[in-house]
Amino acid sequence: MANYRRWRVPGGTYFFTVTLLERGSGLLVEQIEALREAVRRTRAERPFHIDGWVVLPDHLHCMITLPPGDDDFANRIKAIKIRFVRALPATERRNTARVRKGERGVWQRRFWEHVIRSEADYAAHLDYIHINPFKHGLVMRVADWPFSTFHRAVAEGLYPEDWAGGTLPLPEVPE
Repeated sequence: MANYRRWRVPGGTYFFTVTLLERGSGLLVEQIEALREAVRRTRAERPFHIDGWVVLPDHLHCMITLPPGDDDFANRIKAIKIRFVRALPATERRNTARVRKGERGVWQRRFWEHVIRSEADYAAHLDYIHINPFKHGLVMRVADWPFSTFHRAVAEGLYPEDWAGGTLPLPEVPE
């Protein structure tokens, strides 16, 4: 079994990219209520604050902050993925390895995470989350994408309603 090196920061803020196995699928937006319920149930069991979130047809980006003293982000992401899959009928194709391991063929096995290290890093990743529907050509204005915390951020005064309305350069996420 792989031994992944992960930077764990108790009470830290983390950015994630979680992707469906079948790229090009629209499953996440087609089954948005199942995903929302998976997130709600996971937050009730293992609390975390949602700093930013966007759901695209075949992947999602999110930034969450864990409670003080808690660094268990991996099991939160795992729980969301499992709950989402259990809400779906088993109609996807599975390869031999997934069948043997009793796995569904919905999500990619791994996810990408990044520990937020500074206010500038936080702002860059929040911008990246919110610009993503525009970047992927799903909308002409960020405000037109319904599956995003952008609308909450506008209400909180973090962004103007017309931010990234199709004329601004795309923000880069620092490595």
